[in-house]
Amino acid sequence: MIKRILGIILIGILFFSCENEKSDIKKSIDNDTVAEYEPDTDIKNIHVFVALCDNRYQGIVRVPAALGNGQNPNTNLYWGALYGLRTYFKKSNEWELLETQKPKGIILERLIFKHTTKNYYLIADAYNGRYIKQCTEDFLNSICGNKKDTLQCDGKTLGTAGNASLVAYIGHNGLMDFQLSETYSNTDNRKRDVIILACHSKRYFSSYLETANVNPLLWTTNLMAPEAYTLHDAFTGYINEETNEEIREKAAAAYAQYQKCSLNAAKGLLVTNW
Repeated sequence: MIKRILGIILIGILFFSCENEKSDIKKSIDNDTVAEYEPDTDIKNIHVFVALCDNRYQGIVRVPAALGNGQNPNTNLYWGALYGLRTYFKKSNEWELLETQKPKGIILERLIFKHTTKNYYLIADAYNGRYIKQCTEDFLNSICGNKKDTLQCDGKTLGTAGNASLVAYIGHNGLMDFQLSETYSNTDNRKRDVIILACHSKRYFSSYLETANVNPLLWTTNLMAPEAYTLHDAFTGYINEETNEEIREKAAAAYAQYQKCSLNAAKGLLVTNW
């Protein structure tokens, strides 16, 4: 009888422990998806979603194995390689790297930069290349205001996702491989600036942006190499409050220089507005 009572007590303890564990897990998940603080309003933020290049999980022309390992940001074409975002921006005189984070889940690395002369912060997320669809969805949900978040850095509360004023995507155009059934209608009447550096991005993303209430600063009409120099110089124009056309000119000049093509060809590839 005593053994039976002890057994019932033990089962009760285990059940209570499991329920607490489930509660903790749910709390952790909720904290990942809901902004805990309001972002500081006296600063501006740029958030870049980077789908790491991936030979195995993306419909791309294969690149050397190290460049196309979507699970290794250190050697990836769009992150740790010579013209990847992490390498290029770390070498820039315009940006200072404040913090490198290793988030859990499908974001393999997060970088937080501050502009050296202007009150701008840049948050860049490297998504595991296998999860390019989720990266694309997170980007689209951010530009229409469905997804908002914040983070703490440099004594500031930085707005990320839909709390950023400029949201950018670079990488392979996953919409050439899959379709999304969702619609992305603006939820808060805020118009966000958007850059999409991926092959044929204007053609494939237009239908998803139509109801998102965005200002397309820069997107593409053909195949392209979405490396960091184009994005970097577009940001320079943006931070200096230049017009869409002036931002396009800067981005096209950088692309022409590094891709060794004519400026006219680069301007035909990189376009602005609708």
